[in-house]
Amino acid sequence: MRNLRLAIALGLTLSVAGCSAAEDSSNPAPDPAAVQKAEQEKARVENVKAEINRLADGYDYDGAIKLAKKDSSKALNQMVGGLEDEKEQVSAWEDPDQIPHLFFHSLVVDPERAFDDGSSSQGYANYMVTQKEFTAILESLYARDYVLVNPEDFASVDDGGKMEYRDIMLPKDKKPLVLSVDDLSYYEYMENDGFASKLVLDGDGTVRNEYLDAQGETQIGAFDVTTMVDDFIAEHPDFTYRDARGLIAMTGYNGVFGYRTSASQYPESKTLKADQKDAKEIAEAMKDSGWVFASHSWGHIATGTVSMGRLERDTKLWKDEVQPLVEKTMHYIYPFGSDIAQTQSYSGARYEFFKDQGFKYFYGIDGTIRSWMQQGDNYQRQMRINVDGLQMAKEQRGDRPVLETFFNVQDVIDPARK
Repeated sequence: MRNLRLAIALGLTLSVAGCSAAEDSSNPAPDPAAVQKAEQEKARVENVKAEINRLADGYDYDGAIKLAKKDSSKALNQMVGGLEDEKEQVSAWEDPDQIPHLFFHSLVVDPERAFDDGSSSQGYANYMVTQKEFTAILESLYARDYVLVNPEDFASVDDGGKMEYRDIMLPKDKKPLVLSVDDLSYYEYMENDGFASKLVLDGDGTVRNEYLDAQGETQIGAFDVTTMVDDFIAEHPDFTYRDARGLIAMTGYNGVFGYRTSASQYPESKTLKADQKDAKEIAEAMKDSGWVFASHSWGHIATGTVSMGRLERDTKLWKDEVQPLVEKTMHYIYPFGSDIAQTQSYSGARYEFFKDQGFKYFYGIDGTIRSWMQQGDNYQRQMRINVDGLQMAKEQRGDRPVLETFFNVQDVIDPARK
């Protein structure tokens, strides 16, 4: 259907252009102002058409149809029929309480430096995947018809203040998936170990990674989860549902995005204000592209077991030092998967505290089941599958495999792992 939609629009554009050319051949030289106006209109129509196609590729057919209908261009109006045909092919995902969630940490770019038998190398092998592995995982997810969704698209508070499931409208062969990445702070201990060092904005305002290679040369590009997902969606726009990317779980004790933004930890920093400004601009650009920020606590604490006093102090630090940069969020991703309950519904002092702080979406860890979700009157809860060296090793042993639903571990595993 998408090809038909594009063909109709292109055919109309070409036919109009052809008629104009024929008329021009028999008329006097056109007025320069009129030529300029026509060129401007042509460029405008092409930009609107691109936006219509982007909306439709992301399954937002209502938005695409509305844009095509209201435009003054007849060629764009003619796209409505094809868009409505495509809309007829989608239906609501039949299991809104059965949506899987995969999460990652920052990617190993240079395995030789990360897996060098240093003090952190075993941790990297356990909890990270390599850039090569992540590339293969993305390709597998796409080939298996997964589509990234935002939790707020499938569960949100209704007019009466109650959390309710919402319809995710997809073609019958597509399957929703939530993705998240933890600790996008480029901690100090990761320096010179073969990871990206920070996020930056390039000349076009696009979020990229800064990466210092083994030769000491600085490279700017896609070297981590968020930037690689952005690039993958640019090539495969049907991999996202209405611009969804994923959740980003943020701590604050080492700052954010590779910038040392914590006033409490870096009180003498001469670049503190500049770092905070740069980090805020990056957060704004990421939100504009579809990423959603979540609290991961300020100090990466075990939220389910620490004292209430510690939890309250930590939350205040997060709201003082991280929230001003990424803005308020309703999402809380438990560090270490340290949930405040097991499988029972939420209640008690910790839940009431989180609710009072404005959190409505909560995420734990369970690498033994494809998906687990729970909804209360005021919250949505989801377990995440850790995609890392430990989980892949577990699956290779045949221990309650769940990743096989998403990719074949043996096919994606990096030979550089020791």
